[in-house]
Amino acid sequence: MTPRRLTFIAAACLLAGSAAFAQTPPPPPAGSVPPAPIAAAPDAGTVAVSGRVQQWLINPNGEADGLLLSDGAQIAFPPHLSAAAMQLLKPGDTVQVSGWRAPHVPVVRAQTLSANGRSLTDQPPAPGAMPPPPPREPRALSALTASGRIERLLYTDRGDIRGVLLEDRTSVRFPPHVGAAYGAQLQPGATLYAEGWGTRGAQGTALEATRLGRSADSVREVFGGPGLEPAPPAGGPRGPRARGPMPPAPVMPPPTPNPAS
Repeated sequence: MTPRRLTFIAAACLLAGSAAFAQTPPPPPAGSVPPAPIAAAPDAGTVAVSGRVQQWLINPNGEADGLLLSDGAQIAFPPHLSAAAMQLLKPGDTVQVSGWRAPHVPVVRAQTLSANGRSLTDQPPAPGAMPPPPPREPRALSALTASGRIERLLYTDRGDIRGVLLEDRTSVRFPPHVGAAYGAQLQPGATLYAEGWGTRGAQGTALEATRLGRSADSVREVFGGPGLEPAPPAGGPRGPRARGPMPPAPVMPPPTPNPAS
């Protein structure tokens, strides 16, 4: 290949690269990318509510992740807003909330809280930004027990039962599938005994249940450990092929069906 032809090829490659670079749009200036919207339930609609704050809803880590209003409405927000929300308002204050609520669900997923002339907005980080450091060292969880009558159910913003509030204001949390399986027994006025891990603090007591029952004598494990043997199949003895993981033991005995009249 002659030097003249090599020079021609090099010039053509340079021109092609320059054209491609010229067509590439420059990156947007810092701060111009709008934040991603907060995820909400698919059928949720925007709402604005207000009311008097009855108490904080505390998670097992000791963080506020919601409010209970005096009319029974539940307000949910992410735990990273806990410290800022507690500086904004306190029980007894009137709060205005804007956010989302799914139909027939008594929970508002808050985007903005306003009280005492100030506002707090859940602002998601810009895409690619590093998450902020935790505001404080997490609390050490302690083994706790709780018992009493159920005052009200606690829901996710999608309407799943995620826990209960006892009459002494203790919050007992558990996964939504537990609430779905035993919702008939988890009713206001029913007695509940719980063991688990959580925190006690000035804003209340909350625990994540590992064992539940109507009383300490009837408590059952919420989760089953791996590698346990299930019950033998009906009509046959237990054998090596019948071994496998045991499903979680029931929290409470299922209700006895009423005989047909």
